[in-house]
Amino acid sequence: MKKNLFIALEGIDGSGKSTQVKLLSESLSQSGHKVYTTFEPTKSEMGVMIRNIFSGKTEADQGTIAALFLADRFNHILNRADGLLKKMEEGYTVITDRYYFSSYAYHSVHMPMNWVIDMNKPCSELLRPDITIYIDILPEVSMDRIIKNRESTELYETLENLTAVRNKYLEAFEILKEDEKVFRTDGNREPELIAKDIFNKIITL
Repeated sequence: MKKNLFIALEGIDGSGKSTQVKLLSESLSQSGHKVYTTFEPTKSEMGVMIRNIFSGKTEADQGTIAALFLADRFNHILNRADGLLKKMEEGYTVITDRYYFSSYAYHSVHMPMNWVIDMNKPCSELLRPDITIYIDILPEVSMDRIIKNRESTELYETLENLTAVRNKYLEAFEILKEDEKVFRTDGNREPELIAKDIFNKIITL
């Protein structure tokens, strides 16, 4: 197994990505990888702005939100201190909770997908994941988890929107099937079973 991988985990809200990032990090560390985990939106100023929009503290149109995500992603990739490229150069296996497929899925509900893909093309050219793991859950399951685990919901967290986002994920995977390596796993199961599927796929890379 290659020891310097770039892995992106994707899924609608409530899919269990954060749990799977933690479990995968532990499994890869035990297998001799030097692991760095990260997420989008990041903790940068752009990331803070995005979170303020999601929580309702700030208003912004969908084009502005997409542009903020792009700016945050560029910084995530290129930051000289702890950017993705820097960590890859240092020999880490990097796992990110969300990457550009999140933009394709969430933003294209409100604007043309080709526009979103094109604006993110420089990111894919700078750093493309060795594999994107998509944790697929039903939107109804997502909403149930969100309601149980959160005191409030955010901008995109409605059943109607999550259903649309899931459909857009599947559409993006089909459009980019020749360019991107995507592994889809059933996220409606116990976390341990999902983690086993993911790890068994990673060791084939």
